[in-house]
Amino acid sequence: MLSGSLRRLVAALAVAVSVLAMSAAAAAVGRSFHRDFNAVWGKRNARFLEQGRVVELSLDERTGSRLESKDRYLFGRFDLDIRLVAGESAGTITSFYICTGGARHDEVDFEFLGNVSGEPYLLHTNIFSDGKGEREQQFVLWFDPTADFHTYSILWNPLNIILYIDGTPIRVFRNNEANGVPFPTRQPVHVFASIWNAEEWATQGGRVKTNWSEAPFVAAYRWFHASSACVWRGKGATTRCGGDHLPSSASSWMGQTLDWWSWMTLNWVRMNYMAYDYCEDRKRYPHGFPTECIIPIGRI
Repeated sequence: MLSGSLRRLVAALAVAVSVLAMSAAAAAVGRSFHRDFNAVWGKRNARFLEQGRVVELSLDERTGSRLESKDRYLFGRFDLDIRLVAGESAGTITSFYICTGGARHDEVDFEFLGNVSGEPYLLHTNIFSDGKGEREQQFVLWFDPTADFHTYSILWNPLNIILYIDGTPIRVFRNNEANGVPFPTRQPVHVFASIWNAEEWATQGGRVKTNWSEAPFVAAYRWFHASSACVWRGKGATTRCGGDHLPSSASSWMGQTLDWWSWMTLNWVRMNYMAYDYCEDRKRYPHGFPTECIIPIGRI
């Protein structure tokens, strides 16, 4: 049996955990898309709900819609809950990404390629560094992304970029600048969320077009988090970083990489749900794969 002092300690810890959980929940509820984002395209197709804590972006024959973060960031972890377009969604793309803009831009993409009713979504990911992209990996999701919200995350630090779904790692792009592979380390990014028409290529290579009789196509977003990120204030200004970001800390997001269990989980995703990997496309690269594909474990 527990002693009186031990019972009191356990009770105190339980209360502390409960308070922390409630504080985290309150912080999440308090986030507002009005505060964090501007609607920069298709403003009339951006519908803010629950005091700005949820936003629905819609696509019709006139326009889609795009949100852009008010802040720019140089490194960070960005989490966003998304519920994708239900039913017929062929030709549409719902996206969440970070991007610098400019000809030599850096960019990390989650793009959800719509499909005909009853068929699964395809998740299209891509990473651009110094203006070079064409690093596509695609995945079939192991759940119905239209039935409820799921959390999609981008972790970007000087060591690697890791993409997560509900905390499960699905892709990592490591910093291999020492081997001549550009890696984003110098340009601040905005965070974007959007829905748009891409019937030229989105569904079955463009063979299935958008069925406008099913419009509007509506995707919902909620609970944007960028508390573990560095807000860019401009050259010469002090960059404000949140969360545990000190490199000397064992729990620092700034120094986070995949541990052994995360590598095992990522490989499980690759073996069971990966639909395409540019690093395995010999028709596309008959004379040799890109450098990052041939560095040991660099491609995964």
